[in-house]
Amino acid sequence: MQFGRTTLSKFVIENTRSSHGELGALLIDVAAAVKTISAMVAKGALAGHHGALESTNIQGEVQKKLDVLTNEAILRHCEWGGQLAGMASEEMDDPYPIPAEYPRGRYLLVFDPLDGSSNSDVNVSVGTIFSIFSRLTAGDAQLGDYLLPGSQQVAAGYAIYGPSTMMVLTLGNGTHGFTLDRESGNFILTHANIRVPEDTREFAINTSNERFWEPPVQRYVSECKAGKTGVRGEDFNTRWIASMVAEVHRILIRGGIFMYPKDSKDPSKPGRLRLLYEANPMAMLIEQAGGAASTGRQRILDVAPDALHQRVPVILGSRNEVERLERYHHEYDTGADRPFVSPLFSERSLFRDESHA
Repeated sequence: MQFGRTTLSKFVIENTRSSHGELGALLIDVAAAVKTISAMVAKGALAGHHGALESTNIQGEVQKKLDVLTNEAILRHCEWGGQLAGMASEEMDDPYPIPAEYPRGRYLLVFDPLDGSSNSDVNVSVGTIFSIFSRLTAGDAQLGDYLLPGSQQVAAGYAIYGPSTMMVLTLGNGTHGFTLDRESGNFILTHANIRVPEDTREFAINTSNERFWEPPVQRYVSECKAGKTGVRGEDFNTRWIASMVAEVHRILIRGGIFMYPKDSKDPSKPGRLRLLYEANPMAMLIEQAGGAASTGRQRILDVAPDALHQRVPVILGSRNEVERLERYHHEYDTGADRPFVSPLFSERSLFRDESHA
């Protein structure tokens, strides 16, 4: 072990003093849950955790054994500390109330316990995504307390379980990556102030859905595929892992754009990814690293949710490519009869001022 290196615990304590340590303590509990999940994922078939259950979640998706086990791990690690007013998970129909025997705090934790769990059986990187909001006072949370735009997040992050386990975090002061040192059991700051390049020549999208995309997305992808012989005059590479955590992690490390756009495959779903558990926290991380995150027509962090499990289209990554896609949507919607003004530059404060919460 190398002494003197910044640990996650030290980082969050130093950066959450205005919350009287409550937010820092909650994040340390989240990190403990991540360590537990990392061990579960690493054991794989040896622990009998692979395979599907007979149950489905509220989205109608068949649950993996690991979906349920990782959900329980986060609940058990975080429910007792006294910082939370409630929790909500992609794997639970309704918000989770803090058990009566534990004190209540003012924070709300929402999470996807195992993003990309369909990949777990084939040993591809998966992850955990989380988001934290704050109420004005402590006490039991109500459903409406969770329905806040992403600009109100006080912290967000994800863990990625790959060759190494990393936890990537923002408290509204940049995006920072911590790598788990298995010898010491500590997360160590290894990627401070991550920045997403403004330009990229790499895009990620599930091209099997191309026939269902809207014309702006079809236009963008066709231009990328045309390469040097097309209007872009550059060759692009395409990637698709089917794990949002893995896709976003690659973008944070080397740039790129990730798209899960609106399509017509299922008219009842205007988007595929969950706003509270996936889109909001990833959008905060990307923006804090200098990138951009949009639905194609609106900044993701400005979307006001009206349901706990609401879905939205997601386009995020290198700023200039996201803005190009927004411009294509604008031209399609208006016939290019109005000048394009990107909604990514909101006059509102990016994130809630924790000192006034």
